Amino acid sequence: MSRILVVNCGSSSLKYRLYDRVDTGGSGGADGSGGPGGSGPVVLGQGVIERIGEPDGGPPDHESAVRQVLEGIDRTGLTAVGHRVVHGGERFAAPTLIDDEVFAKIRELVPLAPLHNPANLTGIEVTRQLLPDVPQVAVFDTAFHRTLPESASRYAIDSATADRYGIRRYGFHGTSHAYVSRRTAALLGRAYEETNTITLHLGNGASACAVAGGRSIATSMGMSPLEGLVMGTRSGDLDPTVLLHLHRSGGLSVDEIDDLLNHRSGLLGLSGANDMREVLRRRAAGDPAAELAFEVYCRRITFYVGGYLALLGRLDAITFTAGVGEHAAPVRSAALAGLEHLGVVVDPDRNAGSGDRLISPDGAGVAVCVIATNEELEIARQTASLVAPG
Repeated sequence: MSRILVVNCGSSSLKYRLYDRVDTGGSGGADGSGGPGGSGPVVLGQGVIERIGEPDGGPPDHESAVRQVLEGIDRTGLTAVGHRVVHGGERFAAPTLIDDEVFAKIRELVPLAPLHNPANLTGIEVTRQLLPDVPQVAVFDTAFHRTLPESASRYAIDSATADRYGIRRYGFHGTSHAYVSRRTAALLGRAYEETNTITLHLGNGASACAVAGGRSIATSMGMSPLEGLVMGTRSGDLDPTVLLHLHRSGGLSVDEIDDLLNHRSGLLGLSGANDMREVLRRRAAGDPAAELAFEVYCRRITFYVGGYLALLGRLDAITFTAGVGEHAAPVRSAALAGLEHLGVVVDPDRNAGSGDRLISPDGAGVAVCVIATNEELEIARQTASLVAPG
């Protein structure tokens, strides 16, 4: 058992959680309280610092935010600090003890994640300065997807060009997909290495993943978190010609196109609202734009579920997680509608419930689940796997 501090630096926020009694297993509760009897990890402290560096917002920079966190927690007996790092590129396929060489390699990956890796690096740098005798571990969002077969990670462009610029499918939300797929197997009472699952992480960012026996074999996000499902403000899949047309015929610059696809598309672009709760409210009131946004959003999920079912061959479960996945019952039912002939059925009464649960009827060919994700606990457990005493 270990005492682990998890530091999750986002582009303008910092989430932290201090755990005691962290094991390296995967059957603990989604709230971090462990299994029956609360014998698993215990949360000693947690918090979120938002609007970092924004005018009239929080701390002026990430360094100040990290120092604020470390000064406010009990650091007695810390076994290690686990850091979320968004992009590990092709170098990192597992949680990694951080030394100067690893830190430098993460810095080299900044061009692939310019909004996130710099903040991740600041969290690591400040924590190493203030806790020089405590091991630091990097847990990469991309690492879970390093098991993708080459046919899944390669784009069909000139190979020499792709290799020169690191163009390939990396995938993201890896800690969430790892945690949720493992929890799904536990919920079903099955061995993780024998369970095939499609996990749907549906938040403001959204991604799908096909997990075969604990290994990611396909995922919807690609070189960046822009590809794949429709998201709050991101377009997801798009014909590349759209970008060329916007530049050549519309006169938009590269930065303007980047802003359009990442910040003014998705649900926001279709309906004027990036929050699914507001889209559902407007849809219920008869707003045709909200109805269209809802249908486009769900249709894209259906498309990926069908494709991943074919890739897996045998499917044991489909699991919804994250803000939309955990709380938007209409999305869950609409996204899986029409798949009954494949054994995928949603029970309306169970779908309307709450908590980690099955929402498919008894005897369904494919279990449909809702499970709350817990990326911080997954990071803590992966960290403990490297540094646990004994």
